[in-house]
Amino acid sequence: MSIPFRLPAVRFSWSVYRTALLFLLLALVVGLERDGAPPGALKTRVDRLVADLRFDFWGWEAQALWGKFTLWLLQPQRYMTEADRSRFVRDWVDRVAEAQWLEWKINEAYTDPSVQDPLQATARIRAERDRVRREIAVRQPIAEAIIEEQVGVVLAQDASGILGQPAPPVGIHITPLPYVLIGSLRERITVIYQAELVPGLTADRADALEDQIDQSLHISSLVTPIGGMSAWPAMVLEFPSLEWWTEVAAHEWTHHYLYFFPLGWDYEENWEARVINETVASLVGRELARRTLVRYYPDLAPTEEPWPEEEEESPVPPPPEPGAFDFYREMHETRIRVDYLLLHGRIEEAEGYMERRRQFFWEHGYRIRKLNQAYFSFHGSYAAAPVGAAGKDPIGPAVRKVWRMTAKDPRRFLQQVRGVTSLDQLQQRLQE
Repeated sequence: MSIPFRLPAVRFSWSVYRTALLFLLLALVVGLERDGAPPGALKTRVDRLVADLRFDFWGWEAQALWGKFTLWLLQPQRYMTEADRSRFVRDWVDRVAEAQWLEWKINEAYTDPSVQDPLQATARIRAERDRVRREIAVRQPIAEAIIEEQVGVVLAQDASGILGQPAPPVGIHITPLPYVLIGSLRERITVIYQAELVPGLTADRADALEDQIDQSLHISSLVTPIGGMSAWPAMVLEFPSLEWWTEVAAHEWTHHYLYFFPLGWDYEENWEARVINETVASLVGRELARRTLVRYYPDLAPTEEPWPEEEEESPVPPPPEPGAFDFYREMHETRIRVDYLLLHGRIEEAEGYMERRRQFFWEHGYRIRKLNQAYFSFHGSYAAAPVGAAGKDPIGPAVRKVWRMTAKDPRRFLQQVRGVTSLDQLQQRLQE
C-alpha cells in the first residue's frame, strides 16, 4: 500500500539482553532531565502558553512499558512458527484496514445530506467496527512483538547487535500520537523550540495557539501531526501498512541507537546535528525495513530505490513529465526561494510568498494548513531525498554521499556518522 504523503517521525528529547533494557530506560530517564530555562526565556514563555496542552509523556510511558512487560512474561509468539507469525501480522493489518474503512463509511453517512438519520443508518456498521476494534486491541500486543522481533533480527545482523540481539532493543507501540509544536526564527529557518502536545488537536485550536505565539514572541510556529516518536517503545501511527510499521520501527530504532553517541547528544541544541540525525534515520530506516520485508514478507519488498540516485556534481532535479505535478520538486523550489528572501532580510516578502505557494499546493490536492518558516524547519530536517523541503541545504547531499561511500551498509554507515555533529565533520569524513 503506497503512502503518498508520509508524516514525519520525530525523536523524543530489553538473561544479558533484559538487563540491558533496564540500563537503557535509566539512561533515557536521566537524559530527559534538563535544567529549567530562566524566567522570561523563550522556552519558559512558550511552556506557559501550552501548559494545559502538554502531552502526558510519563503517564503514556508507564502504561506502554507495563503492557510490554506483561507480554514479555507470557511471550505467546514464541510458540508460533515463523510462517504463523507472518500470517498473524498480515491478518492483523487486514483488520486495521477494515476498521478504518468502516470508520470512513460512518463519517461519510454523517456528512451526506441525503442521510436523514445517520445514527440509525450506521448502527450495523458501528457494531461491526466495534467488533473489529476489539479484535485489533486483543491482537495488537502480539503483532507488535512479532514486528519488533522480525526487525530486531535484521538489526542484530546488519546494524548493531549483542549476542544475537539488537542493541538497543526494538520497541514500538501503535497509539494515538501527540501533535508537535515547532518554533523557528522568522529571519532564519531553524528549530528553536519543540514541544509535544495532546493528540487530536483541532485545526481551530492549533491555529489560535500559533497566532498567540507568533504575535507575542515574534517567531514562526507550527502545530503539526507526526508519524512516530522515538520514546521507548516508539510511538507509531496506526496505518494499515506493514511497509509503514517496519520502516518506522527501524527509523525510531536508529534514533535510539544514536542517543548513545554524539550525534544523538547534540540533537536538541545543534541544528546541523538534528538534520544529520534525521537524515541518517531516514536512510537507515528505509534500508533495514527493505531487508526485513525481503526476509519475512518478500511480496511487499520494494523493487526499486525510493529515490533516484542524484548526480555527484548536479543537485538540480530533472524536470517532471509534462502535465505532472511533483510535490517534492515544487517544495524544493519553494524552499530555495524562501532561503534567498530571508538571506536578504525580506521577511514579509518571504512570508507572503509562502502563503501564495500554500494556496498553489492546495489547488493541486495537498492540504497544507500553514506553510511558514517553522514548517520548513521541521520538514526540512528530513533530507534523505534529493529534492524536498530541505532545499539546497548541503547536509543532505553530504550524508547521502557517506551512505553511498559505505556501500549502503547500515553498520558501516552508523559507525561513520555516529560521532559526526556538523557539516564540516561530514566533509572531513568524505575526504578520508
